[in-house]
Order: sequence, then structure tokens, then C-alpha cells
Amino acid sequence: MDLLDVEIARTQFPALKTGFIYGDNAGGSQVAVNVADRIYEYLLNSNAQFGADYSVSAESTRRVMEEAPDAAIKLFNAHSPDEIVFGASSTMNLENLARGLDSDIQAGDEFILTLEHEANVGPWKRLAARRGAIFKYWTPTPTTPNNPYSVNYKVEELLPLITSKTRILAFAACSNILGTILPIKDIVHAARNTAKEKGSKKFEVSVDCVAYAPHRLIDVRDWDVDFCVFSFYKVYGPHISALYVRLSSLLGSVSAITHHFLKVDHRSYKLQPGGPGYELVYGTTGVLPYLLSLTPSNDLKASFNAIAAHEQKLLQPLLAFLTAPEQTERGVRIVGEESPGINRVPTISFVVVGEKATKSSDIVKVFDKEGGIGIRFGHFYAYSLLDELQPKIDVDDGVVRISLVHYNTVKEVERVVEILRKALAL
Repeated sequence: MDLLDVEIARTQFPALKTGFIYGDNAGGSQVAVNVADRIYEYLLNSNAQFGADYSVSAESTRRVMEEAPDAAIKLFNAHSPDEIVFGASSTMNLENLARGLDSDIQAGDEFILTLEHEANVGPWKRLAARRGAIFKYWTPTPTTPNNPYSVNYKVEELLPLITSKTRILAFAACSNILGTILPIKDIVHAARNTAKEKGSKKFEVSVDCVAYAPHRLIDVRDWDVDFCVFSFYKVYGPHISALYVRLSSLLGSVSAITHHFLKVDHRSYKLQPGGPGYELVYGTTGVLPYLLSLTPSNDLKASFNAIAAHEQKLLQPLLAFLTAPEQTERGVRIVGEESPGINRVPTISFVVVGEKATKSSDIVKVFDKEGGIGIRFGHFYAYSLLDELQPKIDVDDGVVRISLVHYNTVKEVERVVEILRKALAL
């Protein structure tokens, strides 16, 4: 297996040269220099409204409508550029998708949702309200007897929720709080079989890959999903989102929400209201070359395998410290699974409870006072997930979250642990 040379990878991120430790990557990664260069070059040399016949517009059109979708196709493993939609954010992409489904949802249809980031929850709840559909939650349950916050989603607890009326299953491939990667292919296969057995007439699956995409390779065809979304700004690119809509769903489920006078075709759907700037769309083409450059194989699968292997080196010492007996006695509880492994990304959340309970915000204040490192506290838009935890926690104070990616180093993790020792000694 190809190995990741983290020091070479770090050269592609000028911001890392300052020595500041970026530990809030789940909120947004640093931008690869190749991406910034492409945005700069586009703005200087092909910044024109596309769709016209003059040469600069033609070049702008080619870059935005051909190059950018081709790159996204590879990152999704989609069939066609017709299946790719760009939006200003994943929240907006999924909201527009849900509105595009308005006419295909009937009263009494059922949606199954996970308690995750509102981007893949809120749009479906609003769609249900508009159309008289019903939503229910697939809730996570503890995985460790001594830690009630060690929750994860279990497929055996999903399947009983599926009925003859189930229309949509929407879940996150990886939680931005729990850090656990779900067995997506197995979940979709089991859910589709159960929906068929129960007599569901139409069953579609939406997967939120925003917290997944920086760490693992997406494969919508292998997973057999209908909708999938990720944010390029979490994957070393510009602040823009890509949405995959399976062609059969685009033709049979989704109605265009573009201006009424535009021809309704695949292109008009990609030009949905509230779309991002053309320069950002073109900037996404810099992400794929960066990812391919991470290993000698020049292959996405090899790159993500190398990313996963390196991330375990970051994850293991941090989880080992936080789950050590002295920290458990102190009241530290991981929110999510406590053990490292290939199905765990280095997004680690925890609370401090018990006799010496400490606010998450107070832990982060120690980091801020030390300086040179950025982590955060809060609910991170997964409000419902934290609100359902038992025993109850203060949702507004939320969890302490340390989120790392492949350009972080073991030495940086050692510094994080050093500051955690100070914070937990209070």
C-alpha cells in the first residue's frame, strides 16, 4: 500500500507554514494552493457570463460546465455530468433538492432521518410539512456499557422503522460529532430489501457525505444511492458544494426549480437559484489533482487508503489519552465510539461530567489561552443528536470537538494532549 508523506502534503497548504495547529477541520479544511491558483487564473482570464457565443464566454462555459462536472464525477464515481449539481453549500443543495421533490411526495409518505447535521435533516422535515408526509428518527444507541454517550447507529434498529409507506431514507455516512463511518453499502442494501418486502412503491436514499468526504472515497454507484452531497470546502477546496442526483431520480422524481422561462433540462437544473460563483465552481477542479498527488500511484483509491492509514496514527494517541482510567475517573466521556479503527475518523468529541463536571467552553478557553491551536465547542448543527443524549447535557455548551485530517501530524496531536492535560487538571 502506498504511504502518505504528510510533510509533502503540507507543502500544498501555505497556511500550515505558520506553525498554527488546525484542529477544527470538520468545520472547514485549509485550501490547497492549486485550488487558489485556479480561482485566481479564472478570474483574471475567463471571468465572463457563460452561455454566449464570444470567445471568453465560450471558455468560461467550457470550464464551468465541462471541466468542473468531470472532476466531480470522479469524486462521486457518478455515471454522467448530468448527475452533478453545484450549490453554494450542502445545506442549500439539499434544500433545493427537497423543493424539487415537492410534486413527487404524497400525503402519508414516510421519511426516516438520522439525528445529525441539519443539512440532511431540516430540508426533509420541511418537505414533510409542506406535503403532509411523516418523518421519524433512526436514533443512535450506546456501544459501551459504561459510557451512555458512546452512541452509534445500528442497522438492526433501522429496519423495523421501514414500512410500505417509507419514501425517503436520509442519513449521514459519517457523523460530524461521533466520527464513526457507517457501513453505507450494507445499510442501503438492507433498507432497499426491507422496503421491497414491505411493499414500498418508491424508495430513495439520500446520503450526507460532508463529514465523510475528507477521509474516505465516495462511491455512489457501489452504494446504490439516489442522492449524495459533500462540501468542497471540507475537502481542501473552495466554499462550494456538489450534489449527486441519480439520473433516474432526476428524470423521474425531481422537478426543476429554475426560472420558469428556462428550458427544463439537465443543464438548467445545475443552474439552480442561489448557485455559487463560477470561479468557485472552476476552483473545484484543483481538488482532484491534489488528492491524486498524495501517492505515487496517482489513484484516488490509493490516496484515500493512505489518508485512512495516516489518520489512525492521529486518532490512536488522542483516544488513548481521553479514555485512560485517570480521564474516565475525571469524568471525560467520548461522545461516539471509544475505540480507534478503520471505521473511525479523527473527529473526536467529548464532554466532562460527574463531580468535577467542566463546561466544554471552559476546556476550549484553555486552548485559546495557550494559543497556536484552534479547536471548538458546541453542537455543530447536530443539535437534535446532542439533545437526545442521556443523561442530558447542555446542548448550547455542547461537546469539545477536535477534528483532524491527513495534513495534521503526530507531533501536533502530542501538543493537543499536552494542553488537554492542563485543561483537565483544573
